[in-house]
Amino acid sequence: MTASRAPAEPAVREFEATVESVDGREVVLDETYFYAEAGGQPADRGTLDGHLVDDVVERDGAVVHSLASDADPDDLSLAPGDSVTGLIDDAFRTYCARAHTASHVLYGAARRTADDLGYAGFDISETKVRVDLTTAEPLGDDDLIELERLVNRAVWDSLPVSWETHSAAEARDIDGIAFNTKTEEGAMSDGAVRVVTVGGDRSGSAAGGAAAGTETDADPWDVAACGGTHVSNTAEIGPVAVLDRSNPGEGVTRVEFAVGPTAIDEIGAVHAAALDAATALDARVGDLPDAVARLREERDRLETDLRAAREELLAARLRDLSTAEVDGARWAIGTVDDADPNELREPATAVVGGEMSSDDGPDALAAVGAGDAPFLVVAVDGDATGDAGVDAGDVVGAVTDEFGGGGGGGPTFAQGGGLDADPEAVAAWLRER
Repeated sequence: MTASRAPAEPAVREFEATVESVDGREVVLDETYFYAEAGGQPADRGTLDGHLVDDVVERDGAVVHSLASDADPDDLSLAPGDSVTGLIDDAFRTYCARAHTASHVLYGAARRTADDLGYAGFDISETKVRVDLTTAEPLGDDDLIELERLVNRAVWDSLPVSWETHSAAEARDIDGIAFNTKTEEGAMSDGAVRVVTVGGDRSGSAAGGAAAGTETDADPWDVAACGGTHVSNTAEIGPVAVLDRSNPGEGVTRVEFAVGPTAIDEIGAVHAAALDAATALDARVGDLPDAVARLREERDRLETDLRAAREELLAARLRDLSTAEVDGARWAIGTVDDADPNELREPATAVVGGEMSSDDGPDALAAVGAGDAPFLVVAVDGDATGDAGVDAGDVVGAVTDEFGGGGGGGPTFAQGGGLDADPEAVAAWLRER
């Protein structure tokens, strides 16, 4: 059995090893410092004697190095017993180690902000890291801001990161350890468990020192069963930027964040956006919340005024509809452009009630929407439903029986749509029925 030495010695980037077996493009060494994909951390990149390593997986107790698919197996010139040099991509290993440790720091921060916290997995991609948490309540914007603050403060405090191996029973007895089926992957070997600790030790002395505003004490910042590669100090992580949150399943909050260049770019983009917004609102960045609140109030007032003006305009157009006597009731009937049924309800009801005119309104009103999708709105004065026996729902039913479509409503208001006729033809039919 060959196990990767990467988790135990993550600083190694070059090593010598002996080829144990070659199967096509798959190579097994007597020992390796390549990290095999596991637990959300991707496999290392690099070369074996100049041959590009495309993937690294653990299979049947062995670490299998898959060479690039465009390589001809006959040209690999690797055979059992050969001594080879392995070179690990420094930039990608460093990124993964920083990102992985950052995920532990974020979980430690979440323990300080969320109740009934649980761990549901994580993943490192090229540009971001995701951590899935089980929480009693979904995390909000304020929670994300606090998580980002606490994580970056832990980075600034230069907390030591260490790892050691325990028996499974010992590991499970460690207070606050993140230990479940998600974290066990890659952490267990022959009954032993690799435990990664960020911050203070469990003997009671805090490591790294506590700075003002940081919640550190004798307990570690985070303890987890983990088989990944890590930095030796949180200061190596660099800036962390929380990007987003989502809820991929019931009771699960997914937090996405960035480290390294992506985090720097994100922080810069957010700052630039804040400055642009402040300039547009003629305010300081710190005053943006108040400026936005005032802008929203102004928008709401203008929308209210616009709706009122729109209703008055539609009411005026409805009052201008020609009238006709139909079955003993005075009807206003005609077509209306640039309106939808929902917009017409309030003004139509007001017109038949005489609320928007010095004169009494008509007993009933029928407005046919002009356009590619003709519709019908019928409003009836409440008195007319009794005196003249006019029922808005019955009128819409008669029209849809004649011209197709569908609709419905009550005695004083009804609407229908999908009419298969010219709007003027529908209006003419209503006048003559």
